[in-house]
Amino acid sequence: MLEGLRTPTDCIIKVVTLLAYGCPIQAIVHAYGLDERTVADWQRRAATSRLWMAGVVSLRRDRGLADRLLHQVRACCQSLRPLLVCTDRWAAYPGSIMRAFREKVKKTTGRGRACLEVWPDLCIATVIKRTEKKRVVEVTRKLTLGTLEHAQTLLKMTVGCKEFNTSLIERFNGTMRERLASLTRKCRHAAGRLDALEAGMYLIGCTYNFCFPHHELSKTRHLGYACTPAMAAGLTDHLWTVQEVVTYKIAPAPWVEPKQPRRSRKNAGSDPAMPKRPRGRPRKHPLPDPTLPKRPRGRPRKVA
Repeated sequence: MLEGLRTPTDCIIKVVTLLAYGCPIQAIVHAYGLDERTVADWQRRAATSRLWMAGVVSLRRDRGLADRLLHQVRACCQSLRPLLVCTDRWAAYPGSIMRAFREKVKKTTGRGRACLEVWPDLCIATVIKRTEKKRVVEVTRKLTLGTLEHAQTLLKMTVGCKEFNTSLIERFNGTMRERLASLTRKCRHAAGRLDALEAGMYLIGCTYNFCFPHHELSKTRHLGYACTPAMAAGLTDHLWTVQEVVTYKIAPAPWVEPKQPRRSRKNAGSDPAMPKRPRGRPRKHPLPDPTLPKRPRGRPRKVA
């Protein structure tokens, strides 16, 4: 991130830390005397590590948004493993989940197209909350896909969950809306471009996972010491600083040799010394002899 920047590193780290805590860009501009475009560029650079996954930004909440989100979730899961997914009552979720978690299965021998089948151990639970005067008064839980016995077995494998719920992701959404002003409802800090909103989302999600101790995980009934979600998941063994995040080096993608263009079968065994075959239809009439005089065109003149 810091390559090519002439501003002192301490100033950049302080600005990125303030952005991760949700400080508005305009406040940073007035406090440090920086240009707004410079602060936005630092925010975009700090979010290129992409350590926090499964985040999608869209102008509309439609089926395409759900498909892109679930494809990122699929990339984080091992293939054909037992999986339990809990969602809210949005109708686009079940179809997007089943489209994302399916594999090609060849049912017939020989030539033919393979069928797409949903993972056999996939379970989808739907949690419906009814509110009155901004308070939850009733919670309905139902199983959309799979058997109840298998879903209960997968639920027991999780830590801290005794029933189907979406409270953990809803609490994280609250943290994201608190620290990213553009996601706050009825605000005056609307984002003009999706790129800026996506960069802020990845920055906050990355620092949330690696830099800031989680209050609930740090209690004595869980781990008993300052712990981040990344430490609880076994991804790291210490609290990261913001400087570690922005200076972390990512290995480039492995080089893949490009495919060579396929040679045509007709040209595979051709001799370069042989003249090329003329293209197009052959002439029915031979070409006229250039030594002979040309035949006059038009009607012959009458001589009196």
